[in-house]
Amino acid sequence: MIKILDCTLRDGGNVVGKGFNAELTKSMIEGLIRANITTIEMGHCTGLGAYDPVTAKAPCTDEEYLELVQPYLDKAEIGMFLGWKNGTKENIALAAKYGLKFLRVGANAGDGKLAADAVKRVKAAGLTCRYSLMKAYVLSAEELADEAAFLEQCGLDEITIMDSAGTMTPDMVTEYVKAMVAKVSIPVAFHGHNNLGLSVANALAAYEAGATVFDSGLLGMARSAGNCATELAVAAFQKKGLLQDVDFFSLLDYEDTQLIPMMKEYDYRPAVTPFDLVLGLAGAHSSYTAAFKKAAEEHHVSLYKLILEVSKINRKDPSVDLINQVAETLK
Repeated sequence: MIKILDCTLRDGGNVVGKGFNAELTKSMIEGLIRANITTIEMGHCTGLGAYDPVTAKAPCTDEEYLELVQPYLDKAEIGMFLGWKNGTKENIALAAKYGLKFLRVGANAGDGKLAADAVKRVKAAGLTCRYSLMKAYVLSAEELADEAAFLEQCGLDEITIMDSAGTMTPDMVTEYVKAMVAKVSIPVAFHGHNNLGLSVANALAAYEAGATVFDSGLLGMARSAGNCATELAVAAFQKKGLLQDVDFFSLLDYEDTQLIPMMKEYDYRPAVTPFDLVLGLAGAHSSYTAAFKKAAEEHHVSLYKLILEVSKINRKDPSVDLINQVAETLK
């Protein structure tokens, strides 16, 4: 069983400052829940306790973000990032008071001993504790696995290998994940940035090596070149018969009709649009775009479902007649 951990509302906030406003926060949580993506990390980009009212670039305080998520706590596993230096009893008690399900302690690879007390405090507060091994590549695969084993002994529930600079390649990801899976009994997660354009390939490599949780961001939103895009990850995994519980069409509909228009205010556009993603998933050549769009409009059917269904029959040279015949069956 694998799952997506969507961290748009944490890492993705870097594209607008240090966090999203209330409107976008609510919109994305609701869009994710409708698509049945229900493990969600949110809040200030650098985590709980990092908000500074003097230099703040986030539109909401920690308490305001925590208030915003109250209506959704029974529908999703919602949590926050927690830099190890901010892993105080007071910050952790605040998360517990507002009913968060998890905190994800973060520290650079090699600093696990510094973060151990924060992990223990999170567990003592009754919360699930995830952990981010940031800049994982600064240690060897074996060294990182040894640190993960140490942190597991502190009570950790899940550990994430973070390719913070997007520098890892699929062979490296395979090596690191395999080494860690062999050393720990808790779930291993992977968080990939897209600086080399390999985030989806790295997520697939991580899965093949034994990872079961995959960080992602809607439209690829995150710091620098962005995270593995949630919709791309879902498509790639569904192509392999995985993540079938995620409502792919609901996810794309949300992005097309709400999120992409809302992000135009910030001059943010996805590298791969939902339409182009569907062409790739279906194996449909873009030269048939006009015929697909015309048939979908005339028959009042989903363009994306039409492309996928036609492509199951003919991906080489689908005729207009075939496209219209399939459109008729989709009514």
